[in-house]
Amino acid sequence: MKMKDKNSSLTDWKKNIKKNYELYLLSIPTIILVLIFAYFPMYGIQLAFKDFVAIDGITGSPWVGFEHFERLFRGYNFVRIIKNTLTLSIYTLAVGFPLPLIFAIMLNEVKLHRFKKTLQMVSYAPNFISTVVLVSMITIFFNPNNGIINKLIVMCGGEEISFMTEPKLFKHLYVWSGVWQTLGWNAIIYMSALSGVDPQLYEAAVMDGANKLQKIWVVDIPCILPTAVILLILNCGSIMNVGFDKAFLMQNDLNREASDIISTYVYRVGIQGAEYSFSTAVSLFNSVINFILLITVNTVAKKVTDNGLW
Repeated sequence: MKMKDKNSSLTDWKKNIKKNYELYLLSIPTIILVLIFAYFPMYGIQLAFKDFVAIDGITGSPWVGFEHFERLFRGYNFVRIIKNTLTLSIYTLAVGFPLPLIFAIMLNEVKLHRFKKTLQMVSYAPNFISTVVLVSMITIFFNPNNGIINKLIVMCGGEEISFMTEPKLFKHLYVWSGVWQTLGWNAIIYMSALSGVDPQLYEAAVMDGANKLQKIWVVDIPCILPTAVILLILNCGSIMNVGFDKAFLMQNDLNREASDIISTYVYRVGIQGAEYSFSTAVSLFNSVINFILLITVNTVAKKVTDNGLW
């Protein structure tokens, strides 16, 4: 009986490939790219457990076990970089996740088509600004001598503030500049989900006497909840991956206490210090934490909302 089931499954699989071979052919380049850039580099993970010597190569380098991980956990700056990374990630998630959702719902209620398109264009535009340009804008606007923000503060009777060198202000500049840049772009997914809502649901809500807020609560939110849950799971799964480019460009000796995160630490130790094994161990630790968070959040979301990645 089991042999028949296996033969039947194999036959169905062959029929499916024969029927949809064009789609499988189209997927081959993507599979190749994933293998080359995602799976083949995993060969280098063994560096985290070795003392890398360039002459001997990866396989020939001596095995040191968990020595690099012990060095990481015992390091004087371990608590600092973990704290900074989690602070920026959680702050970004707490602010950057709900705002695009709220913005998409508000934009969906705009009835003037031309005004709605203008708002969309204005909100999408900052996403196409490069990180280098964005950090340059922050540096110019918040300059303590002639920046427009400090000029406004002085005009209001305050004193000039050196925003870029103050550790306490770094996380606010980092997070809110990112929200400004990505708000409109991140709202696109929610707008797409809202565009697929059945108009009859709105009509039924109106017949029941629902006002605008009630329609949003009983129609819009339930319809986009699955999308929001998936995005929340993905964001939580990368909570330890704070963007390197922006943090590195905004970092200086005076704000390093708050701006030094895992990615900048790996760059400083691994690239500048040529400690490839140790930096690999730090990156592997970071990836393992993200993987655990992804599994945990997906499991919780599956139980609470019946929505998940798998």
